[in-house]
This record gives sequence, C-alpha cells and structure tokens, in this order.
Amino acid sequence: MNTFLLIMVVILLGIIYFQHRLQKNRSDNLKYIHEKLNSIIKNNTSEKLLIFTDDEELIHILIEINNILDHNQKILADYLKAEITMKKMLSNISHDLKTPLTVVLGYIETIKLDTNISSEEREVLLLKVENKTKEVVELVNKFFDLAKLESGDTDIPLTRINMNEVCRKNILAFYDILTYKGFEVIIDIPENNIYCLGNEEALHRIINNLISNAIKYGNEGMVLGLSLRSDDDYVYVEVWDKGKGISETHKDSVFERMYTLEDSRNKRYQGSGLGLTITKRLVEKLNGEIILESKPYEKTLFTIKLKRITY
Repeated sequence: MNTFLLIMVVILLGIIYFQHRLQKNRSDNLKYIHEKLNSIIKNNTSEKLLIFTDDEELIHILIEINNILDHNQKILADYLKAEITMKKMLSNISHDLKTPLTVVLGYIETIKLDTNISSEEREVLLLKVENKTKEVVELVNKFFDLAKLESGDTDIPLTRINMNEVCRKNILAFYDILTYKGFEVIIDIPENNIYCLGNEEALHRIINNLISNAIKYGNEGMVLGLSLRSDDDYVYVEVWDKGKGISETHKDSVFERMYTLEDSRNKRYQGSGLGLTITKRLVEKLNGEIILESKPYEKTLFTIKLKRITY
C-alpha cells in the first residue's frame, strides 16, 4: 500500500513538474513575443516572430501575428509608395501649371505694355491666352476628377450598355483628326450588338482617353485600330497603335499618377500624366480590367475587359 502511494506521489510530482515546465516555456515564449513585437513596432522593421514550440495554440497565434505583420508591412509600403507618387505628382502639377500661367502672363504684359500692337496681333495673343488658360483648366479638372475617383465620391451607376454604339461614336469623334494626320484607321466592330454592364459616360471617357493616347504616343506608326469582341462572359474593347510603344520596364508604371512616357518632360510627349490613371480608375469602377501589351513599333494594345450581358 505504501509503495502504491509512493508511486502515485512520484507520478503526481512528475505531472506537476511537467506542467510547470510547460507553463514556464509558454511564459518565456509569451515574454519573447511581447518584447519582439515591441522591438518590431519601435524600430519599424520587417522581422517576423520565430519560436520553436510544440504548443499548437501558440503556433496558431504566431501564424496570425506574422500575417498581421505582413499586412502592416504591405500597408506601410503602399503608403510610402503613394507618398512618393503624390510628391512627384504635386511637383509635376506645379510645373505644368506654372509653365502655361507664365506664358499667359507674358502675353498679357505684351498686350498691356506694347502700345504699337495691332488689333490683329492683339487677337492672336488673346487666342493664345485663351488656349493656355484652357490647358490649365483641363489639368485642374483632371486632377480633381482623379481625386474624386480615388476618394470614392464619384457615383457611377452600372446599366446595360450597347458597346457597338459606344465604340462607333468614339472612333467617329476622332475620324477627322485621324484623317487629317494621315493615320490608317482599322475598325473591327461586329454587326451583332454586344452588351456589357457599364456606364455610358465613363465608357466614352475611357475609350476617348485611349484613342487620344494612341494618337499622341503612337503617331510614328501612323496606324490606329479599334476592335470590339466578346466571349461567353466578357466584352473586350481593344485600342492599338504601331508607335514607339512601352518597354517592359515601364509597363507597370503607365497607370501611375503623373507618369509620362518621357520622364525628361520632352515637349513632344509631354502630358499631365493623369489620363491613363483616370482611365484605369474608371475601368475599376465598372468592375472591369485594363490590360496592356506592347511591342515597340509592332503593336501597343490596351484591352478593356468588362462583364458581358446577354439579355
């Protein structure tokens, strides 16, 4: 009997000691987690929590904590990227506003101070003032349009849209300028109507932006194409040219705010850098996708992918 009791006491002591060790290990691990998290937060590092343990509950906690740390690092990286982009955008906007405004002031001073200016010359200068002022207004409008899109303040209701009509209207709006510039225009719009879930005003602006972009940056190829096609689920609008194209290193950047193909601000290619950004945001508002493929001087293709409606 005494021997049995002694064995039971030893077993109980062993269990108590084992539980004590487990509790101490868990306590040490929790202390490490606490100190390591404080260090990561304080020093803003991308470290992860690494602990060798058989404690299943603690393993699950560590996995979730590391997932949160990964998420926070992504948020921080996106924030820093957005901050850098915003600074560049403000710098470029300042440049793009300052230049035409300086020219406008120069014209106005000429009109005011030159007493010998003829009425014809005055009219020419006033027309230049008007055109430069329109440039500034257009840039400011684009900036506020993008700000509203990114803040979610723009309501874009989605309805059933006849894409054949939208495509025809947009290419016809540019047909005179394309003909004047000597572009070969290739249009592929099927006779049967194709419908998508979209917004007519937004789609007009999207296709308008893409055609304008193709004329401006693809003019060396002197060819512009617009095609419409569909499959069982989606509608595809394609705008393409055979101009200088976009290299692989720049393909991921063309939709960024204030990105321009000529970072040197070459006047030939100078633009606000907001057109494609607004285009992408509008496509996203339509629950669609915009895809870019480019082989310089062969084919630069922007594809808009939208949800198809078959009824």
